[in-house]
Amino acid sequence: MNQVSNYNPEFTILMPCLNERRTLPLCIREIQNFLSDADLSAEILVADNGSTDGSPAIARKMGARVISVARQGYGNALTGGINAARGRYIIMGDCDYSYDFSGLQPFVDTLREGYDFVVGNRFSGTMEKHAMPFLHRYLGIPVLSYLGRKRFHTFIYDFHCGLRGFSTNAIRSLHLQCTGMEFATEMIAGFANGNHEIKELPINFRRDKRKGASHLRTFSDGVRHLYFIVCKKPLN
Repeated sequence: MNQVSNYNPEFTILMPCLNERRTLPLCIREIQNFLSDADLSAEILVADNGSTDGSPAIARKMGARVISVARQGYGNALTGGINAARGRYIIMGDCDYSYDFSGLQPFVDTLREGYDFVVGNRFSGTMEKHAMPFLHRYLGIPVLSYLGRKRFHTFIYDFHCGLRGFSTNAIRSLHLQCTGMEFATEMIAGFANGNHEIKELPINFRRDKRKGASHLRTFSDGVRHLYFIVCKKPLN
């Protein structure tokens, strides 16, 4: 039986959150159903990055553990969550309902096999219509992923997929520093440059159910990814 409150669970399911009251409950319920079906010892951890819409209270009411990360930024939220995780393994995913948390079993199995880092590939799985903006799908992500593969000598084709799993000890040993969206690229670089076992898995990618503007800023976030690829350091 899944024990969300287990102090030393095998897994932490981590979601960074910023004003996601519409979709967060859907994600938590989907995760809870998966954990129950898989009979997995796990906690659900929400790293809240300053929500003002009541998201933290909703998460707590549904049984998730919530931590507050004061410093703004995707990287900051994830770093806070990684540092607070109690599980031996961490699986992270956005809480906008674009990632299918019912399909986490391949991540669980791969991590248990001894891989340090498992990353989803939205292009080799199924992608709902309009799930990804045209420029991201056909230009931004393919180009930045190609440059990242060449720069960091890795085989990963989807550098910006937000559904990932890793050994808690391994991710902490990387001492990642990026504070924004480029944290995703820095993570791949860290695992690729170290002596780590890596695997990429096809995933299902859905059109998110968020109402309002995305947290992703196409140009500025793209520049931050590109700067890190070229210079291999955070853009402050």
